[in-house]
Amino acid sequence: MKVYSWGRLSGEPHAVSMLASAGSLPALADGQRALPHGMGRSYGDSCLNPQGTLWKTTALDHYVSFDPESGLLVCEAGVLLRDIQRTFIPRGWILPVTPGTQLVTVGGAIANDVHGKNHHVHGSFGDHVRQLRLLRTDGSVIECGPEQNAEWFAATVGGLGLTGVITQACLQLRPVAGPWMETETCPYHSLDDFFQLADTSEAQWEHTVSWIDCMSGSHSRGIFMRGNPAAADISQPEPAAKALTVPLVPPVSLINPLSLRPFNAAYFHAQARKSGRRIQHYAGYFYPLDNLLEWNRIYGPRGFYQYQSVVPRHVGQDAVAAMLKEITRSGAGSFLAVLKTFGNRQAVGMMSFPQPGVTLALDFPNKGASTLALFQRLDAIVREAGGRLYMAKDARMPRDLFEAGYPRLAEFLNYRDPGLSSALSRRLIGY
Repeated sequence: MKVYSWGRLSGEPHAVSMLASAGSLPALADGQRALPHGMGRSYGDSCLNPQGTLWKTTALDHYVSFDPESGLLVCEAGVLLRDIQRTFIPRGWILPVTPGTQLVTVGGAIANDVHGKNHHVHGSFGDHVRQLRLLRTDGSVIECGPEQNAEWFAATVGGLGLTGVITQACLQLRPVAGPWMETETCPYHSLDDFFQLADTSEAQWEHTVSWIDCMSGSHSRGIFMRGNPAAADISQPEPAAKALTVPLVPPVSLINPLSLRPFNAAYFHAQARKSGRRIQHYAGYFYPLDNLLEWNRIYGPRGFYQYQSVVPRHVGQDAVAAMLKEITRSGAGSFLAVLKTFGNRQAVGMMSFPQPGVTLALDFPNKGASTLALFQRLDAIVREAGGRLYMAKDARMPRDLFEAGYPRLAEFLNYRDPGLSSALSRRLIGY
């Protein structure tokens, strides 16, 4: 069957098999390679294995145990983050780190070492995994964690499913009073403003992130959002679910320069008028796009790329300014443009994306050669700054930038499962 990644750049034929048991894997024919596959929310080709096999893990969706005293949750790898939040927040426990969508499996969150808005406080998802079970294609089972088979753990967290199939994990949840967030929205009008807000917010606000208008030229205006879990449960009804669905793929992308400039301006002014503090439900704060199902269809039949980089903090402002200048010069644009800072902490995984610095993520409609030419110019800025790109979002990174950005690659390769492969691994590693 044809399988797409979230960017919908191309649908490639795959043999798809549902894993029904956490105890064994289907046999592979000689020369055949498989890849574990959760919800397919990776944007590029890290979750694809064209002409090969995908092992769907979403049926491995059971809770194994939960300790209400310590907050330790043991679950299978196909459990969705959404279901953990819905089950345990009413019991006073929450995931310490969550990405911008809750429609992600636990196994996928570990394999991509996902991050959220609170990296400066709680790091990435892998920082809160206490143990995991890895099933290799040779039938062996490896139990690993920060203190048990630590090298296997470091290779698997952020390892894109290439060290084995994660079948079970033990997660450390953290206490929470309820489902509400105390949030504040602050408009800014320059990169100087953004970095001042980021630096002054980190000590008092657990979650910090910003939307930046990459169509505003040299102004670099945006909306800075910060939040903390509410200290006490709020006595008000939870918002009713209002999810809409994009019903079809339009013949052309609905995101284009003609629509983006007025839309971004309208969005900025609408959010600026709502600046100030308010109480928000966690779902609306963490996962705003989950209210529009299949939103990736709006980019049309050619799909879209996301370009997400991280560069060291000391060169971050100059690098971000240079990237925004290139985007403006190219005539391209992005509505989903996110600018935020990472904390000064090292990642758990050998191949994890987060590092101390500044990360900029932008979605671009696929316009073929012109889009790829823009990315080459952005690559040059990231390369000079000593940064790297996020493999969970990537579909075209050059190998030299990959190798420079992930200096533990050679170490990681010692833990690869020879029976597993992806389009990304073949493109960047060779097998």
